[in-house]
Amino acid sequence: MTDLNDLLSPDAVLEHVSAGTRKALFQQLAAAAAAAYTLDPAVVASAVTAREKLGSTAFGAGVATPHGKVPGLAQVCGVFARLTHPLDLDAVDDLPVDIVFMLLSPPDAGADHLKALARVSRALRDKPLVEKLRGAASRDALVVLLTADAVRDAA
Repeated sequence: MTDLNDLLSPDAVLEHVSAGTRKALFQQLAAAAAAAYTLDPAVVASAVTAREKLGSTAFGAGVATPHGKVPGLAQVCGVFARLTHPLDLDAVDDLPVDIVFMLLSPPDAGADHLKALARVSRALRDKPLVEKLRGAASRDALVVLLTADAVRDAA
């Protein structure tokens, strides 16, 4: 099961994202982060773009994990997006991306940032989970898939 509940607000799960460029994608994700976590969208987009310039965060199989460190952020958090149309993000396998988890961390969250990134990466390398995310019928279904352990534990 996947439990990204502590990283992901349900308000930061997007199911029909349409972006023609990396810049447009990052702006939409930054806007969602701004709304869900009370952040400045320009600062978020800038942080993620700066990291992406070091190399693509698209790790293959249609999945990307853009990330960055954002001043003023209290804890590690994320935005999940399922794209309407896959986008070329220079993945290592040259496949376009349709599943994106943007991870944001406070500037001083070194180990916590790396641990969270590893958790997200591990979850999104799980082929059955990614296929379920691609086939989910609603935003609520996406939230349940991404936070399943927390939902199960609450029951």
